[in-house]
Amino acid sequence: MSTPRKPSRKRRGSTTGTPTEQPRDLPTLDDAARILVQLEPGDSQLVQELRATLAALANDSALPAEQRAFLVEGLQALDERGAAAADDVGRLIERASEQVTTIVPEQPRAAMPFAEDVDVGLVADFVTESREYLQGAEAALLKLEGDPNDIEAVNTVFRAFHTIKGTSAFLSLEAITTFAHAAESLLSRMRDREIRCEGANADLALRSVDVLKELLGNVERRLANVAEHPVSAYDALLSRLIAETSPTPETQVAASPIATAPLAQTTEPDASGAGLARTPPAAPEKPNSPAARTVAPEASVRVRTERLDRLVDMIGELVIAHSMVAQDADIQANGLHDLARKVGHAGKIVRELQDLSMGMRMVPLRSPFQKVTRLARDLAHKSGKQIEVVVEGEDTEIDRNLVDILADPLVHMVRNAVDHGIESAEERVRLGKLRTGVIHLSASHAGDSVVVVLRDDGRGLNRERILAKGIALGLVKPEDDLSDTEVFDLIFLPGFSTAEKVTDVSGRGVGMDVVRRNLEQVRGRIEIASTPGVGATFTLRVPLTLAITDGMLVRVGSERYIVPTSSIRLSLRPEPEMLSTVAGRGELVLLRGDPIPIVRLHRLFSIGDAQQEPERALLMLVGEGTDRAALLVDELLGQYQVVAKALGAGLGRVRGVSGGAILGDGRVGLILDVRELLAIARGDDRAALAVA
Repeated sequence: MSTPRKPSRKRRGSTTGTPTEQPRDLPTLDDAARILVQLEPGDSQLVQELRATLAALANDSALPAEQRAFLVEGLQALDERGAAAADDVGRLIERASEQVTTIVPEQPRAAMPFAEDVDVGLVADFVTESREYLQGAEAALLKLEGDPNDIEAVNTVFRAFHTIKGTSAFLSLEAITTFAHAAESLLSRMRDREIRCEGANADLALRSVDVLKELLGNVERRLANVAEHPVSAYDALLSRLIAETSPTPETQVAASPIATAPLAQTTEPDASGAGLARTPPAAPEKPNSPAARTVAPEASVRVRTERLDRLVDMIGELVIAHSMVAQDADIQANGLHDLARKVGHAGKIVRELQDLSMGMRMVPLRSPFQKVTRLARDLAHKSGKQIEVVVEGEDTEIDRNLVDILADPLVHMVRNAVDHGIESAEERVRLGKLRTGVIHLSASHAGDSVVVVLRDDGRGLNRERILAKGIALGLVKPEDDLSDTEVFDLIFLPGFSTAEKVTDVSGRGVGMDVVRRNLEQVRGRIEIASTPGVGATFTLRVPLTLAITDGMLVRVGSERYIVPTSSIRLSLRPEPEMLSTVAGRGELVLLRGDPIPIVRLHRLFSIGDAQQEPERALLMLVGEGTDRAALLVDELLGQYQVVAKALGAGLGRVRGVSGGAILGDGRVGLILDVRELLAIARGDDRAALAVA
């Protein structure tokens, strides 16, 4: 039996929003709900009592007409079917109770003062949990827009708003309670199949999520004693929600065909591209099938992020301290085999502890992927284009500190893909393409890196236009013979744009430089591949974590450096005939028929006691494809996993160096930035501009 929500003891007028005290001698919706939950089949006495209560309420002129209409309908159902109509009567009482509480206050509160008896800790927990609910609700709404018949997605969103409404009411956060209740009423109509989550309804639901996020932000500011930001869309959106959830009889009749639509029906794309055809949901699994077995949720506990970061830092210090003990000369030279064995055993435990702590910092990429999916959807509607976003690998995990750094590059790349890459529906049809453009976003693990690929099926990058713009800006010379990679790299320079007009989405040349700058901060890189008329592919590679670096320790004179193993291809001692010097290109080593530039680290870092003859030293090949170089080093000392540290503000930006690590003997080894070393090998000043 459906149990209606507990209505307010106060009545509010349908237009003024002024609460009116109800006379004590009249029944209330509370009384009707109490009788209803006690009603059993064949109990004629309670049926008559419920009928009298509904009749008194339906004839009460103090109630709004919309509310009394629901009560009259419930009264008719009770007269026709008696106790058998209990479920329908319960739903109608619930709808009537919504008419009591979903009234716009004369002055909705944007500020949300806390009640004197409210626990501030509970409010902070409420904000954290509500953000998680809203994140899940937004993902479900985006899924629901593609498949409006997905009832489970509707229930997910409904539960999120219902939970936020109930908890905020307990904490006396009236602005959130009022708004969440109005949005919940809209979702109730979707759940009852009166309306579908597409077009304007989908926009309204997603904007409701945005407003609730802003309201939660104000609660956080209140906790921090910071001035709250006005939520400008609150009043207008609340009025729209109430208008949508208080349908007139005419709109109810008009909505009836939607309410009776079969679940298997798929949605055709509308003019805005909001409804995209999807495969009907599969039949539910049998109760005894393996797929239908429920899995018990994992137990979890909330830990403050600063405590987690502190724990990881301390484990990093433990790793350094253990390596200093393990590499101590006394242990290695005095033949203390038992002690060495115990130190080695402790080393295994430390490494497992380190891996465990790194795993605690890992979070899935679901949040930034969901953010750009919503962004693409909104930009597509704004520009009138039809775009579908396909996401794969959103459960791929990455260091928590890298998620926010990766979010901005993804936002700029998606904005450019929507504004510049994907054509309009008419142009795509003229070119023989499908009306709906596709942006494919995927993530996967590759060794100690995470690879994020963003691909679209639009017009692709215009090599000639990019090159012409680079020549006009003086970045390249007309006689330069540049590869596609070198030409495409120009778009990452600050202020570089080939857009014919500036829009509110892009065109000012301030987006793609942010992409590279953010990736440089985390020792990542980006690669571009494009085919005119087919589309463009952007591949981002970032390390799994910034705290740990797998590297090869090398010696250059009396100094030692760490080269990330992910960048190393091979090491060799060259023969004299493999070496040559070419005018304008410097020193080269011929490897398998390919000339590769040599980077002398001792010159770059002014080391006087290093080996200067390549035949007596080693060349370490780093990089990929045509973007490769050979680093001249004296000796390879071994492969290590080191705790990466920033150089600090005192040293500033050192070209060719991304950080440092404390080695086993307590000395500092600098971690080399391979990409900058490759730029130095090319004599490429554009790299300096990109990281300036």
